[in-house]
Amino acid sequence: MDLKNLKTFLYAAELSSFTRAAERLGFSQPTVTFQIKQLERELDTHLFERVRHTVKLTEEGRAVLRYAYQIDKLTTELDTELRSEQGVPTGHVRLAMADSLCDRMDGAFRDFWSRYPGIRLKITAAGTGEMFRLLNHNDVDLVLTLDGRIYDAEYTLIHEERAGTHFVAAADHPLAGRRIGVRELMACPFLLTEKGMSYRRLLDEGLAARSLEIIPALETGNVGLICRLAEQGAGCSFLPDYATEEAVAAGRLARLAVEDFEIDIWKQLFCHRDKWISRPIRAVMDYCRRI
Repeated sequence: MDLKNLKTFLYAAELSSFTRAAERLGFSQPTVTFQIKQLERELDTHLFERVRHTVKLTEEGRAVLRYAYQIDKLTTELDTELRSEQGVPTGHVRLAMADSLCDRMDGAFRDFWSRYPGIRLKITAAGTGEMFRLLNHNDVDLVLTLDGRIYDAEYTLIHEERAGTHFVAAADHPLAGRRIGVRELMACPFLLTEKGMSYRRLLDEGLAARSLEIIPALETGNVGLICRLAEQGAGCSFLPDYATEEAVAAGRLARLAVEDFEIDIWKQLFCHRDKWISRPIRAVMDYCRRI
C-alpha cells in the first residue's frame, strides 16, 4: 500500500472534500482523485460516495479510516524515532482558546516560536460553545478552554488543571482585607467579561442559585483593561488568578475573602477523538501541556 495515497485519504476524509484536501496538500484536484482511486483499487472497495460536488465516507471507508489513523500514527512515531534530532516540525496548526487566556500568553508564544520556527500557528479567540463547534467541523485542530470541567466521549482530553478564581478590587478598597459574604458585594460597581462567556457564565449561574444578579458597569473581553480599571478603583471584578497575580503581587489589586461563594473552573486542552495528529499538532499539544 502506498502511504502517500493513505495520507491523501486521511485529508480527504477529514475535510470531506477532494478539492480542500488538494489545497491543503499542495496537489491538484485530479491528483487527489487519482490517488484515492488507486487506494480503492488496492483495497478493492469504494471509500467515498461522490454526490455532486461533495464526498462522504462509505461504511468501508469509515473502517479504513480507523486503520489509517493507526498506520499514520505508527509511521509518524517511526519517523520521530529515526530522525528525532534532524530538522524541526513544520506546518500549520489552528488553536481555539478563551479570550482571557490569549491575553496572558504573549511571552509563551515568543518562546514557542523560538523552539518551533517552522510551525505557523493560527489563534482563534472564542467562547466554549463556539470552540467545540469549530472542532466538530474540523475548522480548528485543538481547543484550550477555561470553563467548568468538561467530559465528552467525542473529544480526547490532552491536559487539564484547575484554575483558581477570586473577586478582586483595588488594594485600598473598603472590602479588602475583610471576610465578607457575597451579598455585600452586590452594592459595588462591577467590571466583567461578556455575559455567557466561560467563567462569567459560571459566575452568573452561581449568583442566580442564590437569587442574586450583577448588573455590570462595564462588560468587555479585554481582561487587561478590566484589571487596570479595577486597580484604579473603578469597580470590583471576578477573574482567574493567573490574570491578576502580577497586580496582586505588586499590591495594586486585592483578592477579596468571600466566604460563601466558590466556582470550579478548569483549563482543559482537547482535540477531536478522530483527529489525525500530525507532528506540528503534537508539538503544540506537548508545549501547551508543559506550560
